[in-house]
Amino acid sequence: MTTSLPVLGVIAVMVEDDRALLVQRSKQPDAGLWGFPGGHVELGETVAEAALRELREETGIIGTAGGVLDVVDVIVTSGDAVTTHYALVAISVQFVSGTVMAADDARDARWWQIETLASTPPPMSAGVMELVHQASAETARQSCPTYN
Repeated sequence: MTTSLPVLGVIAVMVEDDRALLVQRSKQPDAGLWGFPGGHVELGETVAEAALRELREETGIIGTAGGVLDVVDVIVTSGDAVTTHYALVAISVQFVSGTVMAADDARDARWWQIETLASTPPPMSAGVMELVHQASAETARQSCPTYN
């Protein structure tokens, strides 16, 4: 896919307790690599709606959207030319219900222990561990009481 403008996409970042929900991509870019569920934002869809839809389509999991964690640029080149540029908005997502099952364009889907991802990681897309750490920090902030 060659475009002259960046393509807007989302990543659904779900980190619960000491584990992260990842999918193994079946399509390019990053076919065969593990990363967060995600994909294109459809016309008229908010980034939060897109993240929840992609999460459900790729894993069978229902979640609720939190805030934006980061924006990840995926720039694909051929020689010196940029062929595709994805701007992926990483949305923090909390688990509501469901059983993990790979579907849609996910080759596999599963919960990974964060310790395993850090010590003996599977082949992963760039930036996955950074997003795991950001989501873990966000979850910790939300669970800490605020004192006035």
